[in-house]
Amino acid sequence: MKAKELFAQVAFLQFEIAAEDPAANLATVQRLLVECQPSKGSLVVLPELWATGFAVNDYTAMAAATPEILEKLEAICAGSGLVVAGSLLESAAGGQRDKLYNTMFVVAGNGVLGRYRKQHLFPLWREEEILSAGNRPAPIATPAADLGPLICYDLRFGDLARHHAAFGVPLLVVSAQWPESRLDHWRILLRARAIENQVFVVACNSCGSAGKTILAGHSMVIAPDGRILAEAGNGEEGLCVPLDPTELLELRHRFCSVGERPWLHPDSDKICTLAALSEKVRKIRRQGSRVVFTNGCFDLLHSGHVSYLEHARRAGDFLIVGVNSDRSVRALKGAGRPVNSEQDRQRVLAALGCVDFVVLFDEDTPHRLITTLMPDVLVKGADWPEDEIVGAAEVKAAGGRVVRVGFEHQCSTTAIIEKIQQ
Repeated sequence: MKAKELFAQVAFLQFEIAAEDPAANLATVQRLLVECQPSKGSLVVLPELWATGFAVNDYTAMAAATPEILEKLEAICAGSGLVVAGSLLESAAGGQRDKLYNTMFVVAGNGVLGRYRKQHLFPLWREEEILSAGNRPAPIATPAADLGPLICYDLRFGDLARHHAAFGVPLLVVSAQWPESRLDHWRILLRARAIENQVFVVACNSCGSAGKTILAGHSMVIAPDGRILAEAGNGEEGLCVPLDPTELLELRHRFCSVGERPWLHPDSDKICTLAALSEKVRKIRRQGSRVVFTNGCFDLLHSGHVSYLEHARRAGDFLIVGVNSDRSVRALKGAGRPVNSEQDRQRVLAALGCVDFVVLFDEDTPHRLITTLMPDVLVKGADWPEDEIVGAAEVKAAGGRVVRVGFEHQCSTTAIIEKIQQ
């Protein structure tokens, strides 16, 4: 790693956020920048939703103010040569209420360098009732270094930090409103993310209160070996910290665990009998995970199938795919189908990252599978009316829900077969 591949200096600005007052919070940011005076080209990290906070009456109105806030932040960066990262409310095109995001924007003097939408919404604060989760986590490139962004609750998901690190980022950036009651978790998790990924971590928390919640403060900068390079107290504070890229180089020269990505589990292990799957689902549900079920023939797997299954997986935490047996496919499609055997179709499905389990059924419908497994979410194509979806009534009666997914790709197995025959 060369010096140009890492910020020479990083800073965090920890402060109590004034709810629904972007002007006051922007003034606080400007004052703290004057007080701590980060050098030109430094990275400055701000708390989660630093301009508005969570105690907001109208999230849509506050999100509408974000473009103006970004313009003002860009002007600050243009005058100081800084790069600033922190999360703000973002409204998707059209401004629908169900399309608001908690988004980390990375801003420089020449505009927004990148953005990252919070992946994991905090259930205890019922964030999912207001915000939508992101679904495309990726590092953000800056002239000095690529950043691995995380927003508050994201910190608890080690695979997300690992995803960023696998793409070579030397630095994880965390914006948060982390509560004082779990301060020990904050400190442990930040150090763990640094150690397991062998990266620097810059984490900026808020302090004071957010509604009735007392926030922890204790923003931190951590070295790749887990040493705490700087830590704030529980009040307002801005700190600047130099980074030494040789620390990361020397550590990874000794051993580089973040570079090791072996494929540990054969995908064929995802293929289960109903009896074995029922036991797995029982244990999975015990920890509060949401089980999703969908089904199909999946003969000649194509892009339409894959897109559909990705949407299904996003509806919960584990995706089970029920696959029609060869006999069942013949009953539905005729004597010439399936093209691929039930064993082959299950094996190909099991290789998809979005699929957690595959189970075969020999009946004409998956009714027995559904009523035995009783998923939390039942997914079917949007071309199916809900009252005609097998198992929908039973799933809903048990407190689950039905999701109908539209088709993004106009593909057809039958059309593919006809094209091959021609």
